[in-house]
Amino acid sequence: MKDDYIPRLFDGILEFSLKTKGAVVVTGPKWCGKSETTKRQAKTIVDLMPRSTRQNIIDYAEAAPHEFLNDGDKPMLIDEWQHISFIWDDIKVEVDNASKFGLYILTGSVTDKELYKEYSIDDRHTGNGRIVRKMMRPMTLFESGESNGKVSIGDLAKGKFAPCFSKPTIKDYAYYICRGGWPLAINKEREVALQQAIDYYDVVVTDDIFSLKSIPLRKDEFKARQVMRSYARNVSIAASDQTLLEDCVSDESTFDEETFSKYLEALRFLFVVEELPAWNPNLRSKTAIRTKPTRHFVDPSIATAALGVSPEGLFKDMKTFGFFFESLAVRDLRVYADVLGAKLYKYRDSKKRESDIVMQFKNGDYALIEVKLGGDQEIEDAAKKLAIIRDDIDEEKTGKPLFLMVITKGNAALKRKDGVYVVPLACLKP
Repeated sequence: MKDDYIPRLFDGILEFSLKTKGAVVVTGPKWCGKSETTKRQAKTIVDLMPRSTRQNIIDYAEAAPHEFLNDGDKPMLIDEWQHISFIWDDIKVEVDNASKFGLYILTGSVTDKELYKEYSIDDRHTGNGRIVRKMMRPMTLFESGESNGKVSIGDLAKGKFAPCFSKPTIKDYAYYICRGGWPLAINKEREVALQQAIDYYDVVVTDDIFSLKSIPLRKDEFKARQVMRSYARNVSIAASDQTLLEDCVSDESTFDEETFSKYLEALRFLFVVEELPAWNPNLRSKTAIRTKPTRHFVDPSIATAALGVSPEGLFKDMKTFGFFFESLAVRDLRVYADVLGAKLYKYRDSKKRESDIVMQFKNGDYALIEVKLGGDQEIEDAAKKLAIIRDDIDEEKTGKPLFLMVITKGNAALKRKDGVYVVPLACLKP
């Protein structure tokens, strides 16, 4: 085990999941730390990444699945399990027969949908009740040590708050966006750290996006880069597929809708993109609610890599910088939400009122959150908009929000006279 392992919030999620289910499927993008994290809780490790030993393992699992699955102490980790996904049903049988929890951990960088299509696995065999799926994402600012964690979202939900300060500046946030939350980039010298997102992007457009057997795409790196750049230009925006498609069309290349849809689906299967779904509360007014999802990469550094933007380059387009800052907040809050058993959504209505993030807890309680890179006036406007949305929500049907918060780049976390919290992103933790 590496001594330089940086503790992850997912450690606790995995530990609890192993206590409640026979097997845990850990999904998420490449390079987010799945292998290192899951190895720490496994007693037997089957590593399918090295090509030199992969075929022997495949042959063993195929010839004697029962013996393979019981060859070692539990939990057994099968890393990159998609290479032997034919063993899915055998795992369910072993879990059923053992009647125990915490037997297997399966890691992979593609969604189960990819495996269902390839092996014709239908909904009757998804493993419900036996196997739980958990997604691991890149590191948050709290995990990487840039957030001091003095403001707990869980505490805010209980009405607990104490003013505090954070050190990061807007230049720091520009660096955090471009560096991303890749474990290989944390605590490394600047150029080495920034290179990790660029390398990740290059692997996606030159190889990964064309590797899915269920989504056959003719290898065309130019088209892949076009799709990624188009998506990057629409981060934090509820852009339609048609808008993205039109943005891809150029003198050098054209797309048909079917091919373009395949590219987007491949990016979802690989956990490269993760849209933020729309939230639909009960309103007192008859205002129409917009239902398009908001576009986000699983980490904002993928967007800057796709556009070839450096931390300094973000300052040349402050509007885009603001969108990327919002996406950075979404990345962190998604992980914090996982810890708290919550989900994230976006609210936007026909009057253009919006809450960048709605955090909804499993009991139905929720919080409204805006993300602003600008100064005092932008924060003031955001706080007023949140209050208007709050007042339009039918409290008898949807309930009253637990709190309203504006996430900023500033240094002071405080509670305004109107009750809205203003909190730097680098003060937050679950």
